[in-house]
Amino acid sequence: MGYQTASAALAPVFALQSRRVQRVTPRLPEPPGPRTGCEGVGPELRLLLLGDSAAAGVGAASQDQALSGRLVGELAATFRVSWTLVARTGATAARTARHLARWPAAGFGVFDVAVLSLGLNDVLGRRPLARWLEDVGALAAVLRSRFAVRHLLFSGLPPVHLFPAFPQPLRWYLGATARRFDRALARWAAGQPDCEHVPLPLESTAGMLAPDGLHPGPRAYQRWSAELAPRIRARWAPPAVDPI
Repeated sequence: MGYQTASAALAPVFALQSRRVQRVTPRLPEPPGPRTGCEGVGPELRLLLLGDSAAAGVGAASQDQALSGRLVGELAATFRVSWTLVARTGATAARTARHLARWPAAGFGVFDVAVLSLGLNDVLGRRPLARWLEDVGALAAVLRSRFAVRHLLFSGLPPVHLFPAFPQPLRWYLGATARRFDRALARWAAGQPDCEHVPLPLESTAGMLAPDGLHPGPRAYQRWSAELAPRIRARWAPPAVDPI
């Protein structure tokens, strides 16, 4: 049975399981901590972190243990990082683009690099893939035109097929859909001169997830930032000077 046929046949099961997951899964808060700051030494790097509950750090005890804190810490030895986190549980690509389009650019600032974590809520909300890619393109356009972003790093969708919060066959369906979205995002980013797709290779989620079985834990945030930081340094770090 193919993906489309199985998805249609199992739709009532998916609906029942989705309601149960919403009912029994613990609701973890976004962690406390600063969402803007300046840290490090070296050339200035203006960094925007943008997206959903994972970008917001859900699953970590504080922002220091979440993506923002880990990534800024990775970069602070090379750059003077001025950073801002704009993330919210439940965010989708379309909502994020609308939110930024309404934000006064003069009060928000401009950025060199944007790191984006979006897509899972679009999968859960059954956003058609073609429409989602349009949303991603619209978001990229807002970041370029209103905030002068020159380097956009799109984090790959998480390995939903490994998430214990979702029972089978819902886990199979959401995992297969997330992988379709992720492959499409990688192809889209490859066609954009200022974009990168950054997958997070997790062969296993053992020890990587928060207690809800859905969000990253501190170890996953550390690994995620370790995937992002070298790509940022490769583009923005000043060239080494040979000794005389």
